[in-house]
Parts: sequence; C-alpha cells; structure tokens
Amino acid sequence: MEINWVILGWLIDMILNGFAWLVIGAIFLSLIDVTDSWTRKAITWVDKADKWIRKLIDNLLEWIQKKNLKIISSIILLIIFGILAQLGIIPKLIT
Repeated sequence: MEINWVILGWLIDMILNGFAWLVIGAIFLSLIDVTDSWTRKAITWVDKADKWIRKLIDNLLEWIQKKNLKIISSIILLIIFGILAQLGIIPKLIT
C-alpha cells in the first residue's frame, strides 16, 4: 500500500490550522470580554460627561441671558461652535 503524501500533508495542515485558529479564537474571545467591560465603563463615563457639559452650557447661557451680556455670549458661542465644528458634531446635527 502506497501512502499519498500530498493528501497526508493536506490533512496535517488542516488539523494544525484548525488547532491554531482555535487557540487564536480562545485568546481573542477573552480579550473581547475584557474590552467589552472597558467599553461599557467608557460609555457610562462619556454619558456623565455629556450630561455635565450640557448642564454647564445651559446654565452659562441662562446666566448670560439674565445679565444681558451680548459680547461675552457671542464669544462663548463662537468658542462652543468652533469646538463642535472641529469635532465634526455640527455637520452631524445639520444632516
């Protein structure tokens, strides 16, 4: 009986590749679990920061409106809109 070395090499290659991808998959699944919890923490932190910034801007604009400070309000709005434009948020709000 003659051994077909091409088929034997192909079978060994498939088994080793399968084992290698199994190890890679196990490693990346554990990394995904860790980074998923980091992502959830980051999203909650960004949500808290977003609420705080919105409250700060709202209070600031109300204070400016009560004091009737048009020059300061225009400068602050210019800064705020400049930051939002640089971050690319204004085009997202428009569309």
